[in-house]
Amino acid sequence: MVKSINPIRHKFTTLADGSDAVLLMHELVGETDGPTVGISASIHGNENTGTQAILELFRILKDTPLSGRIVLLPVANPSAFAVNQRFATHDKVDLNRQFPGSANGTYSQQLALALSNEFLRKIDIHIDLHSGTDRPTVDYVYIWNDEGLSRAFGSTVLYRPVPDKQGTVFAGTSKAVTIEERDIPSVVVELGGGIVDQTPYIERTVNGMLNMLRLRGMIPGDVAPNPKQVVCNELAGVRPTQGGFLEPLCPANGEIIKGGQLLGRVVSPYTFETLEDIQTPFENGIMIMQHLTRNVVESGDYGFIVGNLDGATS
Repeated sequence: MVKSINPIRHKFTTLADGSDAVLLMHELVGETDGPTVGISASIHGNENTGTQAILELFRILKDTPLSGRIVLLPVANPSAFAVNQRFATHDKVDLNRQFPGSANGTYSQQLALALSNEFLRKIDIHIDLHSGTDRPTVDYVYIWNDEGLSRAFGSTVLYRPVPDKQGTVFAGTSKAVTIEERDIPSVVVELGGGIVDQTPYIERTVNGMLNMLRLRGMIPGDVAPNPKQVVCNELAGVRPTQGGFLEPLCPANGEIIKGGQLLGRVVSPYTFETLEDIQTPFENGIMIMQHLTRNVVESGDYGFIVGNLDGATS
C-alpha cells in the first residue's frame, strides 16, 4: 500500500486582500523505490475535468500498492479556478505561456516560477491534464518526448506538433521546464469539457492515468493494449467570426469529416437568421474538438479543432 500521504502547501506571494497565494499538492510515497510522477490539472481555470479526475485517482491510489512517488497538483491556477475563468483575475494572462516564470513578475509569472521550482523541477515524469473549458469538448493527446507513454493513455487520436521555423512549439508552456530544460517524459492530455456530463471523460482520464502508471511499473496490473490510433501532424483551430448561437453540425470527436462538410453554423438568437456557415479546413480530416450542444459564442471564441489526415500515421 501507499507508505505515506503528505500534504504540501507552498506560499508564493501575498494578495492585496491580505491572504496568502498558495499551491496545494499531495505526495503519495510508495513502499518501494521508483520514479516520481507529477500529475497536474486546471492550469487554465475553466478546465476542471482533470481536477475531478485527480480527485478520483487519489481515492484509488491511496489504497493501491505503489512503487516510487506521485505528486498530485489538482489545481495549478487557483485564482482562475475559483471563478471558472481561463486566466487569473489578478493579471488576466495565460499562465501556460509564462514558464519558467519570474520572481519579480505579475501574479501568473510568480505562480509559474513556484510551479517550476516546487513541482516541475522535483518530478521525473509529468502528466498535464487539460480539457475543453465549459463549452467545447476535446479529445486528443500530445506526443512530445515519450510516445509510448502518450499512447498508453488510450486515446484514439494523438497529435505530434511540428516546430516552427524558430524550432519552437507553444513557447512558455510547462514544457519549457519539463522538456526544454530537463528533458523528462511529458504528456499533455486534452479530454472532456462542454456543457455535458463529465463522468465518461473523468472515467477515461482515470483509466488512462492508471494504465500509464502500470506501464512504468508503479502500480500492479497488466498494461491495457492501445486501441487503433491515428497520429496527426497538423491541427486547425476554427473559430466563429460572428456572435450568436453556435449550432454543431459535424460528426462526433474521433470521426472523419470530409471537405465541404459543415462544422457548424452561427444563428442569431434575435432574428433567427444564419450569420455564418463554418466549413471544415481539410479535405480529409478528423474531429478533435467541437461544441456538443448549442452554445452562445462571441466572434473569436473556441469553436472547433480538426486534425489533418493527409500525412497522418498510425
